[in-house]
Amino acid sequence: MNIQASATPATHTLGELAKFIGAELKGDATCVIESLATLAAAESGQLSFLANKSYRKYLKECRASALILHPDMAAEFSGNALLVDNPYLAYAKLSALFDQSPKSAAGIHPSATVAEDAIVHADASVGPQVVIESGARVEAGAVIGAGSFIGAGSIIGERTVLKSNVSIYHGCFVGSDCLFHSQAVIGSDGFGFAPNTENDDFTWTKIHQLGGVVIGDRVELGACTAIDRGALDDTVLADGVIIDNQVQIAHNVRIGENTAIASSCAIAGSTTIGSGCTFSGMVGVVGHLTITDNVHVTAMTLVTKSIDKPGSYSAGTPVEETAKWRKNAVRFGQLNALVNRVRSLEKHSTDSSKK
Repeated sequence: MNIQASATPATHTLGELAKFIGAELKGDATCVIESLATLAAAESGQLSFLANKSYRKYLKECRASALILHPDMAAEFSGNALLVDNPYLAYAKLSALFDQSPKSAAGIHPSATVAEDAIVHADASVGPQVVIESGARVEAGAVIGAGSFIGAGSIIGERTVLKSNVSIYHGCFVGSDCLFHSQAVIGSDGFGFAPNTENDDFTWTKIHQLGGVVIGDRVELGACTAIDRGALDDTVLADGVIIDNQVQIAHNVRIGENTAIASSCAIAGSTTIGSGCTFSGMVGVVGHLTITDNVHVTAMTLVTKSIDKPGSYSAGTPVEETAKWRKNAVRFGQLNALVNRVRSLEKHSTDSSKK
């Protein structure tokens, strides 16, 4: 039976925390830290951090028991401090120590439906109303949340966590130490249809999607994100990919290691994205493109051509008053005529100088 273990608040001394992140300790090593908080809201017993210097205005009034600071900022705070070169990374590491998410005990809930030939490791946790189909495999330490579905022949790797109502279609592979949030769908059909004008009637003929989805280790998917299965080859997400909520990854897309994609992005089919890329919110990428490693695309950019050089890329126009935007929109439509006029004038000038 699957039992949720109650979460209890964790406390640590400042000395313990310093050792955990390899920080230089300034102040009282016996100071007890009960939780983390923001600079503006922190109280006694809490630890905060300063990663963005624009927030240094809160330092003088901060009531936290200790702060995580860059050594260059140590003199600006009179209290206890953990001094590190990268305060934000240190905060990220320490957040794991204070996580109070409920823990799932090993076992299969009586209401779950598990096929006779499916393999569920004894150390895995399978929650209420879960369905695991024929030939599927759930490895040691994996957690399958309430109402989730694992299709025939799919594999869930060690310590991977599926939150409630995650759907893994048939023939998908998910690596170890992944985290998929609620309503994520992996292996749904790609948007593949062929136009059919036979018999003089226009219809769409479905292209059955025969590939699968292969997801590496340490991949995180946000809520309501969809990863389509491949049409023939697999859709592939490499190790360390992180994807925010409500993102669409179409069929046959390949995403390289440690690429991050923010909310509401849409990647069209058969696009290959390199390693170490970042896509800000609402980026769109048209299909059949190749984007090299270490490309950073800013919010609401539409990528319409391949990118073969690392760097930052942007498109679109910033917000402005509607009246100004309308005038600029009209002028944008006049650009082609203006370019042709300039070229004509340049040609006329060149011809005149030759005489």
